[in-house]
Amino acid sequence: MEDWSPLAACNTTDPDELFVHGVAQNRAKAVCTGCPVRTECLADALDNRVEFGVWGGMTERERRALLRRRPSVTSWRRLLQTARDEYERGAGIMQTQRQTEVVAKAMEWTA
Repeated sequence: MEDWSPLAACNTTDPDELFVHGVAQNRAKAVCTGCPVRTECLADALDNRVEFGVWGGMTERERRALLRRRPSVTSWRRLLQTARDEYERGAGIMQTQRQTEVVAKAMEWTA
């Protein structure tokens, strides 16, 4: 998704609330919880080496640490999108397995 910012949970938040220090960063990170474009936001901040503020639920310190741990990553957007796709595919498989188990159990009870 190229223009993700209009869909961001922080779109209606005062931008100054996302560029804070200390304990206030936890409140800023909470804005990202459940954001539909959190992955895109974080990838953009990592790919562009954004130095300040909370982006995609991570503080500047957390992003710097991640960049140091994974210096070989050339595209955070591609890496995070792939990880999200794999997670969602796995969650779908798990949900299908659970549904199958529930149906099997129900059939046992009615037999």
